[in-house]
Amino acid sequence: MSRILIVEDEKKLARVLQLELEYEGYETVTAYNGKDAVQEIKQGKFDLVLLDIQLPELSGFEVLRRVRREGIAIPILLLTARDEVHDKVSGLDLGANDYITKPFQIEELLARIRVHLRTIQSAVKSAEVMQIGELSVNLQTREVIRAEQHIELTPREFDLLVYLLTNENQVLTREQIITQVWGYDYLGETNVVDVYIRYLRQKIDKPFSHAYIQTIRGVGYTIRDGKTS
Repeated sequence: MSRILIVEDEKKLARVLQLELEYEGYETVTAYNGKDAVQEIKQGKFDLVLLDIQLPELSGFEVLRRVRREGIAIPILLLTARDEVHDKVSGLDLGANDYITKPFQIEELLARIRVHLRTIQSAVKSAEVMQIGELSVNLQTREVIRAEQHIELTPREFDLLVYLLTNENQVLTREQIITQVWGYDYLGETNVVDVYIRYLRQKIDKPFSHAYIQTIRGVGYTIRDGKTS
């Protein structure tokens, strides 16, 4: 069952959207201001967000900016009473996947939701196996193979490797890694990242001819298909 976050300060409209979506078989959570929306998106696992632009606390644009800055790639559909072109362009430039202008027909909104959820499901299906060079990771079976050798990883090591592969060639800070792999409520030291990177290297890099995991001094880590260690 797909889970959708509704961010709308007009409580009557929020309730209508909730009832319509739940009737269609979706699970819903509602937030009525921008601050709560950011926290819900960071803490909850949603498949899609319906985001009003005009919100108390933080605007929908600011919510979108903060979420994308954190690297959260969830589909976000803007709900807006503004139909000016520059508002729509601003939303799309900030990382919105789509927008729909109020008032709207619920059938159109449901159709757009289905399109974006199908796109995500197709992407997940096609990404069941992640690969870099001679290293492959099966997301369903959690099987890790390099050069035809099976590698046993702990759950945390596996999650760390998947996060690195999801952001191949991008430099990730320790804070980003902590947030996405350990969770937003992690209160320990960031050097736990260095410890687990070392564990991971011992298993997927050290026994082989070249390293995939690279240290970017003063910044963090990346994974790339290079021949240098």
